[in-house]
Amino acid sequence: MTMLRKRRSFLSLLLAGFLAVGLSLTAGAALAKDPVYTGTLSDLAVSGYDPVAYFNMGKPVEGSADHEYEWNGATWRFSSAANLETFKAAPEKYAPQYGGYCAWAVSQGKTASANPNNWSIVDDKLYLNYNDSVQEAWSKDIPGFIEKADANWPKVIE
Repeated sequence: MTMLRKRRSFLSLLLAGFLAVGLSLTAGAALAKDPVYTGTLSDLAVSGYDPVAYFNMGKPVEGSADHEYEWNGATWRFSSAANLETFKAAPEKYAPQYGGYCAWAVSQGKTASANPNNWSIVDDKLYLNYNDSVQEAWSKDIPGFIEKADANWPKVIE
């Protein structure tokens, strides 16, 4: 075998090894999801929006890096020190249901990202949805979708 063929064979085997490792890591990562949705490029819960603001201001408000808190494997941002302290006292009360994944998707046995501008509070719980059309579908049977999502959670991230 010539030296060039030996190099090509070696490089082919090396490339195949890297691909096999990469694919197995990707497959493993796809099987288990984080308990709090943060996207792929950050560790920010609710895309950096203040979860307490939905309750006390009635709207999505961007949080600040000046008011951050690490909880449940994610970084949570708040628009004020008061909202940060409120969350610290009872994070389960203010964190969105289903880890901030799209509530409608969880009701379908899946996960999807959520848009902080597509939200609802039902029975003092925050729910997020993927986009306007999904939120419209969600609004047609919120109690039914919550029942299905509750049955699916947390199995959909395991």
